Amino acid sequence: MDTLSADSETVIIERLDRLPRWPYPSSLLWIIGAGYFFGFFDVVNIGFALPVISKQFHVTSSVAASAISVGLVGYIIGSYLNSTISDLWGRRLSLTLSVALFTLGSVLCTFSPNLVWLDIFRFITGMGIGAEISSVTTYLGELSPAPLRGRYTGWATTFAYTGFSVVPFIALALVPHFAWGWRALLLFGAIGGVTITFLRRKIPESPHWLLSKNRTAEARQIVIQAEQYVQEHYRLPLGPVSSSRPVAPSNEFPTRTLLAPPYLFRLLLFVVIWFVYYIANYAWLTLAPSLFVSRGYSLASTIGYLVVSGIGFFVGAVGSALFGDRFERKWFILVITIVFGLSLSIIELFPSPAVIMILGFIASVTIGLMVPLLYALTAEHFPTSARATGVALTDGLGHIGGALAPVFVLSAVAAGGFTQGFLVMAIACALTALLLPFAINATKRNLETVSENWNE
Repeated sequence: MDTLSADSETVIIERLDRLPRWPYPSSLLWIIGAGYFFGFFDVVNIGFALPVISKQFHVTSSVAASAISVGLVGYIIGSYLNSTISDLWGRRLSLTLSVALFTLGSVLCTFSPNLVWLDIFRFITGMGIGAEISSVTTYLGELSPAPLRGRYTGWATTFAYTGFSVVPFIALALVPHFAWGWRALLLFGAIGGVTITFLRRKIPESPHWLLSKNRTAEARQIVIQAEQYVQEHYRLPLGPVSSSRPVAPSNEFPTRTLLAPPYLFRLLLFVVIWFVYYIANYAWLTLAPSLFVSRGYSLASTIGYLVVSGIGFFVGAVGSALFGDRFERKWFILVITIVFGLSLSIIELFPSPAVIMILGFIASVTIGLMVPLLYALTAEHFPTSARATGVALTDGLGHIGGALAPVFVLSAVAAGGFTQGFLVMAIACALTALLLPFAINATKRNLETVSENWNE
């Protein structure tokens, strides 16, 4: 087997990109996936707790929904701060910090004596969740060979959406039957903290990030080990090495890089894409129980319907892993967004139990499909030296849409009833679809080439 010589720095990433299979132990995906599972579990568990929280804390549903909005504000801040750490000091450190934050927040939320303290603790939880999502997206995109970026981002997100899928089951067993059920539901998310032990010891640093910091020898060693793993475990040829654009070293503060051409336009584009999409996404994820209860369904019946629809998150995430690299990502995402909007529109018009379960399942499938692919597409638009920050700023500021979703949707419900709330979600999907054609064609292309050449 040939190895990387001391003068071959410019082809290190090309050697990684040529590998035909996942070039690391499967335990790496399990560790990252476990943290992702509990992070995403914490995203939606609050929605199932809100109907009981509002009663126990003697506030209206609209006031109790502040726990959603405050958590998303924490998401934005935590995502930006941790991504800056990631771009300056490494992907492994940022992953560990993210899990520590949402674990701490989950534990504290369990013991909230009133809504004010719950909001404060959900802010901490949100910081960790935002940090986790931007960290994992960047890390897996850089660790994967170029033709496999969508697949392995999708597999990791399968764990995440399994977290989404199991929330209704646990909520159904706890929330309607026990006064403390919502507290136990929130505490469950803290189990993710056990992954911290493995994060620091078991996962390699990103070769892309190491090269951006002139740590060439360390990047070379990781790629050599990846090549050895593929040859020993899969018995596959590695293929030729072609000329590749090197990773440009940079000591510039990440945000400053993003505020200059050509990255400023990309930053603004994806902020708006995530903003409008998250209005629909978070309204469905966090407000569906309250909306169906307001329609006249019991809490137990509502959670039962969402148990069925929630399985769609897992199905969609598996689909993203299987098909994420087979089609050009931006066009695939556009089609998925349209299907999401149509599903919400039909629920709006015909909100029967059967429609809620069937179309809710389809809506959940689209979320499981779209989000990992949109994360991958977002990361592909930014350079290594500022990639984590680019993902954090676009996804993080986009979460302002998620934070405002309760305001938009519940105000629409108050003004025009149940159907108006779902109409707001459908309009957000339509706007997302209109913006996606302005993104890059990036599927299977070298990260450095794609991030530096807008028109290729």
